[in-house]
Amino acid sequence: MNVFTSIKMAVRNIQGNKLRSFLTMLGIIIGVGSVIALLAIGQGSSKSVADSVNSLGTNLITVNITNTDTYFTMDQLKQVKQATGVKHVAPVLSGRNTFQKGSTSTTASVTGTTSSYLSIRQMTVKEGRFISSLDEKFRQKVVVLGSDLATTLFENQSPIDKYVRIDGANYLVVGVLNSKGGSMGTSSDDAAFLPYSTAQRLQQTTYITQFYAQAENQQSVNLAMAAISRVMSETYSDSDDYSVVNQQDVMEAMRAVTDSMTMLLTGIAGISLLVGGIGIMNIMLVSVTERTREIGIRKAIGAKRRDIMLQFLIESAVLSMLGGLCGAAIGVLTAKVYELTAGATIVFSLPIMTAAFLFSAIVGIIFGVFPAYKASKLKPIDALRTE
Repeated sequence: MNVFTSIKMAVRNIQGNKLRSFLTMLGIIIGVGSVIALLAIGQGSSKSVADSVNSLGTNLITVNITNTDTYFTMDQLKQVKQATGVKHVAPVLSGRNTFQKGSTSTTASVTGTTSSYLSIRQMTVKEGRFISSLDEKFRQKVVVLGSDLATTLFENQSPIDKYVRIDGANYLVVGVLNSKGGSMGTSSDDAAFLPYSTAQRLQQTTYITQFYAQAENQQSVNLAMAAISRVMSETYSDSDDYSVVNQQDVMEAMRAVTDSMTMLLTGIAGISLLVGGIGIMNIMLVSVTERTREIGIRKAIGAKRRDIMLQFLIESAVLSMLGGLCGAAIGVLTAKVYELTAGATIVFSLPIMTAAFLFSAIVGIIFGVFPAYKASKLKPIDALRTE
């Protein structure tokens, strides 16, 4: 008996037991579908992190100060600006405040900063201007709006030289930024930017707890980070009082978390594949018992042991491969639904999808060996006696 004949017989046997065949394939379907969907979502998350880092620039350095007992001032920030390898620095003071224009009211993120922030975060002005050094010096009540926030408050009108109320006080709109999209879980499009000194008064704080620095280029990031750490150590003796990280560090940390979660979930999905393989073995053993007389007749008319073994191996492989195909389709569909509902990025990998399908076939063959061997060992006379 050739392989094609065995495949035809396998398909015919599967069609004759549709429900049992489906239940047998269910473990393989769940396993393959889970692997493909989870890896697509995991790889999409990694891509989103990488895109976010690239949008901010790999030469961006973030400094967070956790010790608020010792103040970090603008004068000390000037020392950071003069450090080796540092091109720009900008303090950052974040909060959420209420905006009102006419009958429209909304809550949005507010960032207090200086003029260097625009270059550091690689943003561009669509209309008007950004915060100036004079705004900072004289604590001017001026605001620059993100593109989405400007649309929310002013609809299709130009907001330049118009006033908006922030927590009940009037602020003059001097600029609107071009859309940049979200990065690292935040979006500058739905945010507002004030002079740092003005934001300090709004948020009722007097010290710096965070600032951004931009290295001269990607090659000088480590040099700039070391120089910034030396300046910080002059104020804070304990290195736990502050952190100096660049975007590459953030990306690697987030990617490590994403990869770990993906591998954990994929491992669980892999267990489903093994459970599916055990299910195939059990059903094939039942099939051997049910078809004992058929095996005896085939042996009596000349079928060899390898023919019997090949037939049951092919049936097992066909079951698992059909399960793999169904699982792949369900995995792709699940990932697509997640992309549409969660607004997330997904990335399908053809090699991974192919590997998952082939693995399902291998699982079927491995777990089909014992039933096939048991069927091939049956003696014709004993098999024919079976009712």
